[in-house]
Parts: sequence; structure tokens; C-alpha cells
Amino acid sequence: MIVERAYASKPSDDTSPWPWSVPCVADLLADGLRFTAPVTFLVGENGSGKSTLVEALAEGFGLDPWGSSHQRRYVGPRPKSALGERIRFDAASVRGRRMLGNWSAREGFFLRAETAMDALRRESFDPDSASHGEGFLAVFREKFQRPGLYVMDEPEAALSFQSCLELIGHMDQLASSGGQVICATHSPLLTALPGADIIEVGDHGMRRTTWNDLALVDHWRRYLTDPRAYLRHILG
Repeated sequence: MIVERAYASKPSDDTSPWPWSVPCVADLLADGLRFTAPVTFLVGENGSGKSTLVEALAEGFGLDPWGSSHQRRYVGPRPKSALGERIRFDAASVRGRRMLGNWSAREGFFLRAETAMDALRRESFDPDSASHGEGFLAVFREKFQRPGLYVMDEPEAALSFQSCLELIGHMDQLASSGGQVICATHSPLLTALPGADIIEVGDHGMRRTTWNDLALVDHWRRYLTDPRAYLRHILG
């Protein structure tokens, strides 16, 4: 692992409610976020704050909020977010201390679904030469190799069932090699990775849970068992 804890503080002169009032951010300010496994999944409904949180964690490590590798630093059109400016880390290992203490020693990548095509171009991939999903997998195969901090925001958005399984394999290899993954997701496939830490984000803030206890897993089970039980409330 690279980092074992993330924490932040609110600027004393910042009177705006966002993002400080978002429950998961408030938890981060109060207690920090401890990482207990090489792969951490943040799971929650749209609007829960999980994307805000993973973006800030990526920024705190020096990754472009628009998405790309550490070597490409800040080529996107957006500056760091207010929270990203305040993120700090405690190292989890000698490798982690070296990375946090030396900018040139850092390794990592931030991949977000909504800006992935721009990130691929910056990394010298041709996104027009393959499908969206194949472009994602090309990044995983070529860029997610060396131990570092790899942050992802809903990578399953472009991936098929089989491609999600391949991504799980890449995550496991990174964990085995001393790397670390932090991933915001809606996917019951990804979150089934054995040994991963799962944090559910919502109005309650952040809480650790298990795959079997995830609301999204329960909903998928129920839906696949009887789709009509859900669709009858939606379809006319």
C-alpha cells in the first residue's frame, strides 16, 4: 500500500457550505479516512459525494483532476478543487513515504469516466482506434503496472461484464505488487473483489460494510430475480 490515511481541514476563511457540508466530506474533516486494504471501493447513490471525494483524493496526491497519469500533471482546464487543495496523507510504507516526500518518485493515475477520452489522448492513446471500453482496458493494461496510487471514478461505465472481470484482475495484480486502488463505483461485480475494503457513502457520511450487506447488491439480486417487481412501479 501507498497511503494509510487521508485527512483534510477546512480553510478558516471559507464560508461556503460546499463541499464541507457534504456528509462524507464532513466525516473526512472530523476523523479522516483510514485505508485498511490495498483496494478500497467507495459506493453510494448519485449525489452522495463519492465522486467529489475520490477527485479530491486524486488531487491531493498530485493527479490531474481531469484525469491522467502523475507525469502529466495539470494539463486539464480545471484547477484543484477547494477540498483537493486541503487533502493530506499519511504513508503506509517505505515506498509510500518516498512517494509522498518526492514528487518525481510518485506513480499513479486518475481515471474518470466522463473525461476518459481526453485522458487517453494525453497519454498518447488513440481513442478512435478502439471502442470506449477497449480504450479503458488499454490504459489498465499499459498504465496500471507499477506500484502507485490509482484512483478511479466509475470505470465500469464503459465496460462490459467480461471487461469488468478483466479490470478486477488488474486491481488484484496491483494490490499484489504493492500498489493501491481507490475506486468510486456502482458495480456489484467490482466490489466483489476478495479482500477489498468497501465504504458506503451517503447521508450518514461514510461507513464500512461488506459486499453482502451493500444495498446495491441487494437491489441487483432482487431485480435479476424478478424485474417486474421493480418495473411495475415505473412503466405505465
